[in-house]
Parts: sequence; structure tokens; C-alpha cells
Amino acid sequence: MLQSLGNALNFILDPVLNPLLKLNPFWAIIIISFIIALVMTLVYKWATDQSLMHRLKTELKELQKEMKTLRQDPKAMMKVQKQAMETNMKYMTQSFKPTIITFIPIIIIFSWLAANLAYYPIMPGEDFSTTLELKEGFGQEITIITPEEIEILSDATQKVNSNIVSWKLNGPAGKYLLEYKIADKVYDKSVLITTENEYEPADKLLKDDLVKSIKIDNKPIKPLGDIKLFGWKPGWLGTYILASLVFSLALRKLFKLA
Repeated sequence: MLQSLGNALNFILDPVLNPLLKLNPFWAIIIISFIIALVMTLVYKWATDQSLMHRLKTELKELQKEMKTLRQDPKAMMKVQKQAMETNMKYMTQSFKPTIITFIPIIIIFSWLAANLAYYPIMPGEDFSTTLELKEGFGQEITIITPEEIEILSDATQKVNSNIVSWKLNGPAGKYLLEYKIADKVYDKSVLITTENEYEPADKLLKDDLVKSIKIDNKPIKPLGDIKLFGWKPGWLGTYILASLVFSLALRKLFKLA
């Protein structure tokens, strides 16, 4: 869904965002995260009644403090708790307005990020692999069929001994269609070899009794390089989320938003 939305609006997004692809992926994601956070903050400020939001937030804090003093009086505490829930519902209703406004644009931006900053491209002359994940079919043979420009560096025909079957390939720049033959069935997957920051979708999920997915093993982009956060190397999405949280908190504080 995200991919199709992004493809439909690439004619708008590409001229605006493509210059960022010349930057290091880390900086490209940081800049996009800041722009999105700034736009969402401004929409939040415009779409909400900030006087009401501040009043509701203050009222909610006072009710929470009052509930702490009523722990020995369950009846009175339930009454205050009900009032707090009503106040919180009013606050959430106000907050929901900017979410509705920004939802579709953010989904579209996410699709562009997934299509352009999730993986490194496969370079001409670079070895790469393609992998089939199977649901069943052990003992059968699978043959990969490639255009004549693509060199197969492993056995073209392989016997299925596990649910994963891979081939190593190499080829010049171009867009190619790979075919995978199992008995009387043929599956296909496109691959792009280029010096540009482009790639075909890495995974193709199938609704099939035999094959679960076909993958081109592009190297995933890790914007933070070798830096680990609690043993985790975030990709584009993790980096975006971390950056957007920092920017959103800072901008909300700067604009004094409730």
C-alpha cells in the first residue's frame, strides 16, 4: 500500500526530495525528520485551540494530584477519576484533529523514504544474491532463469533442502526480470542494477501455496553506521522515529504548545 501510494505521487515528491539523496543517508533522514516535525507542529498549533488545550492540561494535572490524596476514600476517588477521564477525552479529541490532517501526507512521505532510503543500490559488476522463501516443496528442484546479461555465479538449478534457496548473481547496469521455475510454475522478480540511488522493492510477498516470498538482497542502509543503541542498529525507520521524537519535543517546547 505504501509503495503504491508513493509511486502514484513520485512526480510531486521526486523533484522536491531527490536532491537529498545526494547527501549521506543520515543527514537526508535528519533533514526530512526535522521538516516533517516542523510541519506537524505548525499544523498542531493551527488546528487546535491552544487556550483550551492548556486549560485542559492544567485541569488534568490538578485532578491527578487530587486523586493521590483520595486513596483512602474510594468513592470520592472514583468521582474525581471520572472527571479526569472526561477532561482527558476532551484533550484527546482536540489532539486528534491535526492527526487526521497530517495522516495521509505522512504515509506518502514514508512510502518515499521506504522506496529511496531503505537500501543501498546494487552497483554494476557487484555480486548480489536473490532468495526464495518457501512454505513447502522439499526435494523439488528450482531453476533460476536470467537474461543473458546476468551471470549466475552459483548452480542455476538447486534442490530444495530447506525453506530458503539462494543464488549469487552479477551483471551490468539495467533493469532485469528474474524467473524462478519450480515444476510447472514460474515466478518472477525484477531487479535494478544502477549507480544511482535507486532500487526495486527488495521483497515480493506472494499468496501462494509453495513460495512465501522472493527477495533481492540489497544491503540495508544503517544511517548511524556502526553505532548501536542498546545493541540495536536502527535502519531508516528507526532513525526517523528517534530524530522526529527529539525534534517534535523541542519544537513543541519552543512554540509553547500544550
